[in-house]
Amino acid sequence: MPKTRVVVVDDSALVRSLLTEIINRQPDMECIGAAADPLLAREMIRNLNPDVITLDVEMPRMDGIDFLSKLMRLRPMPVVMVSTLTERGAEVTLKALELGAIDFVAKPKIGVADGLRQLQDDITDKIRIASKARINRLHTPAPAPAGTPGGGAHHAAPGHAAPRPVSASLGRLSTEKIIFIGASTGGTEATKEVLITLPADSPAVVITQHMPPGFTRNYAARLDGLCKISVKEAVDGERILPGHAYIAPGGMHLSVERSGANYLARVQDGDPVNRHKPSVEVLFKSAARVVGPNAIGIMLTGMGADGATAMREMRDAGAYCVAQDEASCVVFGMPREAIAAGAVQEVLPLAKITGHLMDHLRATAGPALSRV
Repeated sequence: MPKTRVVVVDDSALVRSLLTEIINRQPDMECIGAAADPLLAREMIRNLNPDVITLDVEMPRMDGIDFLSKLMRLRPMPVVMVSTLTERGAEVTLKALELGAIDFVAKPKIGVADGLRQLQDDITDKIRIASKARINRLHTPAPAPAGTPGGGAHHAAPGHAAPRPVSASLGRLSTEKIIFIGASTGGTEATKEVLITLPADSPAVVITQHMPPGFTRNYAARLDGLCKISVKEAVDGERILPGHAYIAPGGMHLSVERSGANYLARVQDGDPVNRHKPSVEVLFKSAARVVGPNAIGIMLTGMGADGATAMREMRDAGAYCVAQDEASCVVFGMPREAIAAGAVQEVLPLAKITGHLMDHLRATAGPALSRV
């Protein structure tokens, strides 16, 4: 089997050396070139035709974002960003994912050599996933409806219909239900596509997206500026309310529990589950146990099987569960496993998930509430 051919782009000679060493240690991949800046990388990519590139966020001569934007417009290919654990690094990394980067690795601010070596399994796993991921050209702006928060900021990939905002009020339909979303690789953008189409009185949404510490607060703030619902990083013990979305903090598990008539967020440390923290399995198990038939489950793009077993528990408890279809996924791992587990009632293109769920809510609410 041919090896995955990787070009490393980073202005640090130490990081270039370490990433080259880590990649070349793998039996299924090789580093075929290392460039100190995007201008050198451009020639290297043209001449060597790599399968994947790793790209530093901040570099001289042309920063990683400008280079990524040009690359995804002219020669789309799998890119894994190498970010820094800073406020600026988090913001730029989220922009890179929006532009089409498959995933990112957060290098430590100090002890870079030891830190990267400790992350070598994570780095090589993400390169493997990226080499198999679905790539789209740079997103082009899609017209936003008048009055939509963040109008003009939403993008739709060519070949994929832009999600249709759900504008009709749900009224009392939203007060008992909770929507649970699980996502991994490609999920930051897929989750955004779902949330920006929800009406302001949507049921509460609780989200586990595989992300490291230091990135979820910026991610939540970014979504909050685009959506009609309020989006925030979850806080332990807070009430889960309609019209709000709660994102698991990076490096912490998120679940729900009941206190009288209220649902509460539970944010806790603990061992990784299915190699992940936060884990979709933890969130979906609590949905099955605590929310039961009032839960709606959505499994979005991602590698692996995290959450598949728990989503089957959700369905067995009476929840309504859907999965993103293969054609609109960056990686069809988690949805495929949920489907194989018999956890899913519907498999839908990303652009149709929200509208379908809102129609389902109205159809199952009875004649009186469906007219609200």
